[in-house]
Amino acid sequence: MSINNIKQNISNVLIGQEEAIDLLMIGLIANGHILLEDVPGTGKTTLAKSLAKSINADFKRIQFTADTLPGDVTGLEYFDLKVADFKTRKGPIFSNIVLVDEINRAVPRTQSALLEVMEERTVTIAGQTHQLPSPFLVLATQNPLESAGTFPLPDAQLDRFLLTIRQGYPTLQQEKEMILRFKESNPISDLKNVITCEEIISFQEESKKVSIHDEVLDYLLQIINESRNHEQIEIGVSPRGTLAFTRAIQARAILNGRDYCTPEDVRMLAIPVCSHRLILTIEGEMKTTKQRIIAEILESVFAPVEQV
Repeated sequence: MSINNIKQNISNVLIGQEEAIDLLMIGLIANGHILLEDVPGTGKTTLAKSLAKSINADFKRIQFTADTLPGDVTGLEYFDLKVADFKTRKGPIFSNIVLVDEINRAVPRTQSALLEVMEERTVTIAGQTHQLPSPFLVLATQNPLESAGTFPLPDAQLDRFLLTIRQGYPTLQQEKEMILRFKESNPISDLKNVITCEEIISFQEESKKVSIHDEVLDYLLQIINESRNHEQIEIGVSPRGTLAFTRAIQARAILNGRDYCTPEDVRMLAIPVCSHRLILTIEGEMKTTKQRIIAEILESVFAPVEQV
């Protein structure tokens, strides 16, 4: 079974989203969580639901609002009067794929409930630790423009996302194709499972064995180092981000049928993996964007040109 079967399945629903679908596959293979950040109506939820329907896995969706409590996510312990004893009710986070809609609408207390979940892949309820199923993937959506009724994600939370996907608007032709595809029915309802959890885990294990040449690794590390010394960046990419970047380029190699990484893997993933981890200076916030700064760093850092 090829990972490309999932790509083809999702492409039956989404038009002109090849880059976003590739990044989604990279996150899945690298066993990392994904932040879908774009304006409303660009297909964030559709992308997540299409992935969930393509995998024979348990899927849950959590709609975050200001009154969502941590227990609504992780679960809670309650007293059962019938048996006169405490029982644990597991929350929707106990799934293989969890879609968290509008993650920045929840209060910080609820957002923090995801910290242990995303990093340790465990949940602590009433002092007892529970292991989450494998594979486990959090797909979170947020609107980057709206501020009313939202709570910005803390930097520690953002750092736990492997990468950020921004889909953007389709072209005129793509939008016309979309209308024709959706005018009679929703193609998501016709999607079938094309891969199992066991096969996903196999791809994840395979990606760990992908080799990285020293020159490619040095190229990656130079980009990370530049992010920590840029005059418009207050805080650069963390060591956790370095490890995430490494896992991501290994996953892209698997997606492209290789057992080795190339400088192109590094270049293509620098913005999706690194930009959301940066904290800009006040001057940086006023003059530029995180994505633009990473693009400038890529232009300034020498990339290996040998076939490595």
